[in-house]
Amino acid sequence: MHPPRAAAAGRTASPTTARLINDRLALQLLQSEGPLTAGQLKSLTGLSRPTVADLVERLQEAGLITVVGESGAQRRGPNARLYGIVADRAHLVGLDLRTHSATVAVADLLGRVRAEHTVLIDPDGAPDTAVATALAAVDKALAAAGAHAPHTIAVGAPGLVDPATGRFGGTDWIPSWHVGLVGALRARTGVPVLLENEVNLAAIAEQRDGAAHDRDTFVLLWLGQGTGAAVVLDGTLRRGASGGTGEIGFLPVPGTGALPSASGCDGGFHSLAGSAAICALAAEHGMPYGAAVDPKGADASSPGTGVHELSSGTGANEPPSGTGVHELSSGRGVHEPPSGTGAPTEASPTEALPAESLVRSAVAAGDAGAAFLDALAARIALGVAAVCAVLDPGCVVLGGEIGRGGGAALADRVAGHLARLSPLRTDVRAGAVGGRAVLLGAVLAARDAAQNELFGAAGPGVSPRP
Repeated sequence: MHPPRAAAAGRTASPTTARLINDRLALQLLQSEGPLTAGQLKSLTGLSRPTVADLVERLQEAGLITVVGESGAQRRGPNARLYGIVADRAHLVGLDLRTHSATVAVADLLGRVRAEHTVLIDPDGAPDTAVATALAAVDKALAAAGAHAPHTIAVGAPGLVDPATGRFGGTDWIPSWHVGLVGALRARTGVPVLLENEVNLAAIAEQRDGAAHDRDTFVLLWLGQGTGAAVVLDGTLRRGASGGTGEIGFLPVPGTGALPSASGCDGGFHSLAGSAAICALAAEHGMPYGAAVDPKGADASSPGTGVHELSSGTGANEPPSGTGVHELSSGRGVHEPPSGTGAPTEASPTEALPAESLVRSAVAAGDAGAAFLDALAARIALGVAAVCAVLDPGCVVLGGEIGRGGGAALADRVAGHLARLSPLRTDVRAGAVGGRAVLLGAVLAARDAAQNELFGAAGPGVSPRP
């Protein structure tokens, strides 16, 4: 939680610090509320009229705000001018890296996606070729957005990210082109390149715009090709000493007949709730096992060059919006991110996991699919109960392809099983961001970093200085 306003009000600040605090507060209001007049800024901040006039002039000179209109068709003059953030003051790049693909989004300073581009990559091809292809995708998206260069780049990828260095930790199974691409971006652009585990970025998206928007403490349980988790405590994403917080696939659980090892999560929670395990469970309950579904009707696994362009200017797996601009403040857009923290493989961007299709079919089947969903929920509840016993998060969000496919029907069943396993009251919710969660989280992370630099270092929740 942010410090209470009353506590902050007792602090003393130098004139320079006071200006930074006031400027930051005004900019945050312009982002959250949209364009405002000087009078509205005065009312919302509690600052004096001269102080507001000074900060408006200062922010205009810095190129951060500009006049974007007037407050009423019949009104004229300085008091009617509407001020808004100059969205093109900085362009941000978010990347969602998977084993077989890279998706790039270019957004403005307000977080509105201006262009998006996805390429499929042959993981067995030459790493240099894959890196070159991904860099070309970044260039293409920047050009489509009308951006000359990025201000900040945020990359989401599977694997451990060392919190101390911001680099991959333990790269034995990480696709070598992921490592090469991050290095190439840092060397080529000379701008901040933030690297984050992809499930952590999905949690940021759920916290800002999704199922956990009203929670400072929650856990995102990722259920996809593999399993993973992200932990947010008191509003802060917790990564752990080595970046391994959330490696829930390695959690020893009953029912697997084995134990996980340091070199693999077989025998752990992954063996109960990973995609392959879910498909086997469905077969036990007589659910038809179907092939992966291609939502666009295209053959996503077709051989060839190993590089396939999927989209340009609009969201992958998403029909053109007409504007080419996607708002990142409401969790819209459909493009599910990859599997959990410890899973090195995932579905391609144009096909659904077989397990996701099975779960969706079970939900749609009603009573006919109830036994399978109940059995799956009982398995998931084992992992959730262990998380609750250690962290007591009060809220667990089911994300990933399986969480999305099961929706409220699966979440409610997990909650029921959990209530019988744990005395701790825990709200179990289906993820609300839906698709593109990693990409959305990457853009939000890049936006936060860019605004922290451009808007000044004063943190939110600090009281304005008259």
